Amino acid sequence: MKPSKATRRVEGRDEPGGDARKVSSRRTQSRITWPQHLERINRAARRAAQTRFTALLHHIDESALERVFRRQRRQATAGVDGITVQTYEQNLAENLRDLCSRVHRGQYRPQPVRRTYIPKSDGGRRPLGVPALEDKILQGAVAEVLSAVYEADFLGLSYGFRPGRSPHQALAALHTGLMSQRVSWVLDADICSFFDSVDHEWLMRMLAHRIADPRVLRLIRMWLEAGVFESGEVHETDRGTPQGSGISPLLANAFLHYIVDLWVHQWRRRHARGRVVLVRYCDDVRHITRRQISFTEGGGTERNLRVNGLPELERERGQ
Repeated sequence: MKPSKATRRVEGRDEPGGDARKVSSRRTQSRITWPQHLERINRAARRAAQTRFTALLHHIDESALERVFRRQRRQATAGVDGITVQTYEQNLAENLRDLCSRVHRGQYRPQPVRRTYIPKSDGGRRPLGVPALEDKILQGAVAEVLSAVYEADFLGLSYGFRPGRSPHQALAALHTGLMSQRVSWVLDADICSFFDSVDHEWLMRMLAHRIADPRVLRLIRMWLEAGVFESGEVHETDRGTPQGSGISPLLANAFLHYIVDLWVHQWRRRHARGRVVLVRYCDDVRHITRRQISFTEGGGTERNLRVNGLPELERERGQ
């Protein structure tokens, strides 16, 4: 059983009516341009939702690393090693060759993330992680490969930090949902301190549902546990994924795909009455519905994961 046609439209799964038609056509999966080897991964992920990818690291080569390096901001702040983009570029080919060699020999080790703070609108401070340049490059290359897998899985209701999607499209989906349906309730949810509180073990279990290359999983775990450099000291990290790292947006979307998107899809099928529209931009969630929302009927996300497990949520998605 799938959501109603109108619901799928405002969540980006079919073409919505009116002016939103052009927005939807730009964000359809087929319009994303992948390098040829990533296109093959994406097609394989689309063919079978249960496929686990056992050999992905060989896609991390010098050309992939250089492609990510060219996207780095030249004025970006250096990490704990003090190496800037300009310094690294002076001997770029040799530096990338050495990085690629260390990755494939299993000798690569990430450095702690330098923590800084930026002001928030409410007067607080948001922690921001600044990885070393080589860590940024490698994280970006791994994120590209994982994105080719997960873009086949992510639902149309997710807009944050995805290729071909933008905040404007999320706002357009909200506008369509509000203006095209009879709305009585809007739930505005923001997951408090999400990036600081991600459970590493749950995240790794979620990734292992699709990613079975132990070398890639090892890299991700090393990044999660690399530690934080702050006030002249290195602090261990047992939770969270630092905002500012190249891999964090992809990991956040993968985590929330299971913890929010699939769970809400399951809840909507089993317990909801009337139409329910969900729009998520990373950890910011908007629910639009005609009836008051009571998620307690579904037992909660953690209970769903512990009782039903990840495969059950994935099977529900395909029904």
